Amino acid sequence: MTEEINTAELGEAIVKKLKTIYDPEIPVDIYELGLIYDVMVNTDYEVKILMTLTSPNCPVAESLPREVEEKIKSIEHVKDADVEITFDPPWSKDLMSEEAKLELGML
Repeated sequence: MTEEINTAELGEAIVKKLKTIYDPEIPVDIYELGLIYDVMVNTDYEVKILMTLTSPNCPVAESLPREVEEKIKSIEHVKDADVEITFDPPWSKDLMSEEAKLELGML
């Protein structure tokens, strides 16, 4: 008998984990910064994350996606994680949450 995994709870766990990853140049997590465009979980509990960077020349362009993959893979029940970087649409400050804007003194 296989254990049924609550996908809503798994989604919450993924978001919670994403909120522990910070952009090294901005003291706000990548989720609140609006760098995460989409999170998809298939029936095999494999996660695909579509994200962007603050700029194509971001100094952590190599390491940040790897960190995201590793942290998501560490979540119980997640079998695999893949991060895809896109610059369409390009990131802008408009994608930041109210919380992030407040933290950075933009409100």
